Amino acid sequence: MTKGNFMNPPVEHLGQISAAAGMGLAVVGLGVGVGLIFASFIQGIARQPELEGKLMTWTLVGAAIVEGIAIFAAIMCFLAIHG
Repeated sequence: MTKGNFMNPPVEHLGQISAAAGMGLAVVGLGVGVGLIFASFIQGIARQPELEGKLMTWTLVGAAIVEGIAIFAAIMCFLAIHG
């Protein structure tokens, strides 16, 4: 392991650090995405309660897509750390 100073930092673990940051951003994006989807679902039910069944279907489809993308991003970051 090389020592670095302020002007010349060591970059041996920079890929692992950025992959871990990417994994954190994927989790934050998942939380925001799912939160917005279900907030819109609740607003839709409040406006038109008779469409609850259709709204629930599309809400679950949207949540599954968001979670699939976040899981894919987390797997890519995990592979970058350990691959």
